[in-house]
Amino acid sequence: MNVTVLTDNLAGGKFLAEHGLSYLLEIDGEQILFDTGHSDVFLRNAEKLGIYIHNAIKTVVLSHGHWDHGNGLQHLENKTLLTHPGAFLERFRKIDHSPVGLSFSKNLLLQKFDIHETKTSYQITENLYYLGEIPRLNNFESQTTSFELADGTDDFILDDSALVAIQNNELIIVTGCSHSGICNICENAKAVTGISKIKAVIGGFHLKFGNRQTTQTIVYFKENKVETLLPSHCTDLPALALFYEHFKIQQVKTGMVFEF
Repeated sequence: MNVTVLTDNLAGGKFLAEHGLSYLLEIDGEQILFDTGHSDVFLRNAEKLGIYIHNAIKTVVLSHGHWDHGNGLQHLENKTLLTHPGAFLERFRKIDHSPVGLSFSKNLLLQKFDIHETKTSYQITENLYYLGEIPRLNNFESQTTSFELADGTDDFILDDSALVAIQNNELIIVTGCSHSGICNICENAKAVTGISKIKAVIGGFHLKFGNRQTTQTIVYFKENKVETLLPSHCTDLPALALFYEHFKIQQVKTGMVFEF
């Protein structure tokens, strides 16, 4: 399986960057677009790689309904869109009630996409699964939230999900933002596939500080003997520094292609 970084926070070489995430997965002879960032940067970077998204892909997976992962959908049409039904909620930051959800309605997207909503796991190709709603099982992830819904209630972003690929009886996990907790996601990937060996994890880990959540996450990855860790997007410098100290990670930049 190959993962091409079309959008991420850090620019690589001649490629553009923005606050967002978009990956192109190549698996089982198919190309799957995972998230779209918030502009047409994913399309422009893809063209620099000789990839023409409009023709290359039939399926788009939206990890969750935040602007920096889904607003790029406005530049696509005539695709199947796979996501959780909660992705279309109106949502806001608690601190100032500024909007963080998608900038367009579900009704607008229905005019452009064949939308498939599911809270449960869904098999996309022979070896690629969408995980659906992630159970929040441990005591160090998804304990608080800085987001709220339109009525002022807490938004724990229950739509947050991820992809898992199976290769040689090992798991490759691809995340968008991990609001549900990257360890919770990994455990759910094991449950969905029945496979316990995690080979690689790539994507946003949503770790901001060198705090208990980050240190417990490092312990989890060590206990699971994960070979390749590629935290990006919403993983901030204090957490990245700890990951580098323990795993000698490399920075994820736009235009990179990872082969697993």
